[in-house]
This record gives sequence, C-alpha cells and structure tokens, in this order.
Amino acid sequence: MWDLSLYQSKKIPLYQKIMLLIQDGIKNGELVAGSLLPSERKLAQLLQVNRSTVIRAFDELSDRGILIRKKGSGTYINAEKWGLKTQPIINWQATVSPLGDMESSFYQKQVEQIKQTQISSSYLDLGNGDLPTDLLPALKTPELSWSQLIQEEKELYSNELGLTSLRKSIQSYLKKTYHLTVPLSEILVTSGTQQALFLITQGLLKPGDTVGIEAPSYFYSLKLFQAAGVRLIPLPIDNDGLLLNRLEELNLNFPLKMIFLNPIFQNPTGSVMSYERKKKLLDYCKLKRILIIEDDAYGGLAFSPTVDTSPIKKIDQDQQVLYVGSLSKLVGQDIRIGWMVGPSTILKQLAKIRSQIDSGLSALPQLLADSFLKNDQPTQQEHLKQTLKTRAHDLEEWLMGRFGEEIRFQPAKGGYHLYTYFPYYSTAQFSQLLQDLLNEGIFVAEGRLFGEKQQAIRFSFGHFSTQFFLS
Repeated sequence: MWDLSLYQSKKIPLYQKIMLLIQDGIKNGELVAGSLLPSERKLAQLLQVNRSTVIRAFDELSDRGILIRKKGSGTYINAEKWGLKTQPIINWQATVSPLGDMESSFYQKQVEQIKQTQISSSYLDLGNGDLPTDLLPALKTPELSWSQLIQEEKELYSNELGLTSLRKSIQSYLKKTYHLTVPLSEILVTSGTQQALFLITQGLLKPGDTVGIEAPSYFYSLKLFQAAGVRLIPLPIDNDGLLLNRLEELNLNFPLKMIFLNPIFQNPTGSVMSYERKKKLLDYCKLKRILIIEDDAYGGLAFSPTVDTSPIKKIDQDQQVLYVGSLSKLVGQDIRIGWMVGPSTILKQLAKIRSQIDSGLSALPQLLADSFLKNDQPTQQEHLKQTLKTRAHDLEEWLMGRFGEEIRFQPAKGGYHLYTYFPYYSTAQFSQLLQDLLNEGIFVAEGRLFGEKQQAIRFSFGHFSTQFFLS
C-alpha cells in the first residue's frame, strides 16, 4: 500500500501526502487498529523520501491522536481511532467536491467538466446509477381537490409513520413481490433510502460505534457514517454475498453493532446472496446481537424467476433486520419515496427524530407513490426487467468484443450494474484505459469509489445504447 503516486496530482507538501496515505489506509482497512507501522527509516526507504519528511507526518498524526508513538517500540495505529473520521468533517479552507470527502481523481474531474460543458447526447454515461430518462414511467397525478389534499396533510400530523393508504400499498407490494408479510404498524414511509440510512445512523448509533459494510460497496461513498462518527469495518464479499468466516474474524477484533448490506444485486458487484448464507448470517447476527440493515433497492428487477431475490427480512423471525426499500429504481428520482420495515417502537422513535429535523413528508409525493403502486407498478416493473436485461446483454457483448481476455465479470442476473475487473492491468494501464474511454465519450464509475483495491469498473447498463456507436 506504500505508494505515493496516488496523490501525485495533489498540490500539497510531501509530508501531507504521507499523512493522507496513512489515513486512507486506516479508512479502507489496510492498516488495522493497533498495528505497528514501518520504522521511520524503513518507510522513508519504501516511499523514497527523506526520513525527516516521515517524522513530520508521524508527528502530525500523533498530535491528532491517530497514531501512538512508543519510545523504543515504534509507531502504532491508535486502536481507539480505527475507522473513525480522521479529519474534521468540514474543511472551510477547501472547495466542496462533488464526491464529498473523497478526493476526485483526475479522470472524475474530467468527467464532471465535460458534463458541465457538453450536451448529454454527446456522451454515454455508464457511470450514472440512476434510472435513464427514457425508462421513466408516465406517472398519473391523483385527481384530488384542494380540500382533499389538505385533509391528507392533516392525517400526517397525527400519523408520523406516513399516509395509511400508501403504507397499505407498500404492504401489498412486499407481499406480492417477495411473499413478505408485514404488519402495517411496522412500515415507516421515508423520502428514500438516503433518509432511512440517515435516520438509522443518527438515531441508533453513537460516535465510536463500530459498523460493517460490504467491500466493495456504494455505502463506502456515503458521508452518513462519517457524519455520525462511527468506525467502518470492510466486510469482504464474493459472488454469493458476504463471507461469513471473515465476518466472524472481524467481529472478534472489532465488535460490530450493525452491518449494512445490499444482498440482492449488490451495488456495485451485482452479486446475489445465497439462501444458505442469508440463513447462516441471520443466525450468527442473532447470536452476537448484531443488527442487520438490509438495503433492497434492486430486488424487484430480476431477469429470471429462477433468481432467489427473497430478502433476509423474509426469514427474520426475531426482528434482527431493519429492511429498507425505495421506489427510485422503478420510477426515478422525481418521487423520493421509500420505506423502512422493522419493530414499531424503533420506527416511531426514528419518525420522531425526523419530525424534529424537518416537518416530515408532504402528502403529494406519497399520493403519487400510492397511485403508482396501485395502478402502474406491475407494468413498469416488467418493462424495466425486459429492457434492462436486453441492455445488459448488449453491454456484455460489447465488452467482450472490446476487451476479450483482458476483462473479467459475472453476467448480470438483474438490477442496474455490471462490475468488471481488469486483473492484468497495471495502475498506469488502467488509467490509460479510463482516458481512452473518456476520449470516446464513454463515462464509467471507477472501483475506487466503492472502496475497491483492484483495477475495476462499474458499468450501469441501463444507460447503454448500441445506437451511440452508430452515430
């Protein structure tokens, strides 16, 4: 991991680059709490810098409490600081980046610049994880008078969980799609997944708590965890989901309060957790009293009925899972409506927190969502599945024709994303690949955005178009 070339484009002193290298190593799990760092002399040799530069970096990090220097023993990662936010959440001296706290790569900066100066038809944005505009449904506005709308708003004053009619529609949708039976009192309407996760991190966690997230995962890019001051532990996954043996090992060293999972068509890898792993995971978390936060954004978008898209929540008999869902992958971002399923006492607690932060959800988007679930959801969902399946196949064919044996991926089974590896590419070759795609007007999401260590790219196949290459 001792490679300063990652920070070559940053115009900061060399010792600060070393500080960033160590801090990033802590955040992504390469440097474990309590571990011994190379000696000042050894690290200077590894990084090809003066020893005095390393000493200054160590001194600065020690002053911040990130490192502990023991005379005659060496320099260690502070076990009490592992995975915590390692710098102030807001840096008033810095320009706000579109990626938040994550430093934009040179490639990402180029992409943002092109998006600001060119029309969207001039490029193919395969890094965009939202529903493409050509797949947005034509939503019908409910025919309501002002008095009816006001009456619906009044209901929300007395029911913090959301409109009863919408919660009944969500209840019906979960039953129909997943055969998941949920009492109405255990459904909280949210303004989407982001709000649900925010309420969980702010309402159920405290600074210093330790949580696990999949690695790689879109959770890695969220600032919610940093804002809550929690420790993040990367949990390795494979094609069948979370590696349980690694979870058990990590939990021994860093007792976890929660784990955040996206088990069905995981973002970015597209993996689907097997039933066997779901069951063993649930049993283990019940034994260790670890709460599972299950984000199910893509479960309704399987390309084949043979794919097991049943959520972990379906086999949860002991309220060990908080289940989070959203309509955004079916209708786009215009209607920000989602839900959380869990114990009614917890949901009421989170609803109260929301009411203290803002005035809560308005009635109109809930009524639109209710109308969609009652009338258009089956047709739109089926249309999406068929269209996404075709576009995924077209993308896979294009990738194989373009890269052949240089690329590795598992064919998409559903969802939005295809995750690809380039195992034979050096860092320089991978950077050139990104640049080549950019020059052709093709944008992608680098694996680094999801905490990936290998040379990887996420392609969002919903935006793939064979017509782009004919123009």
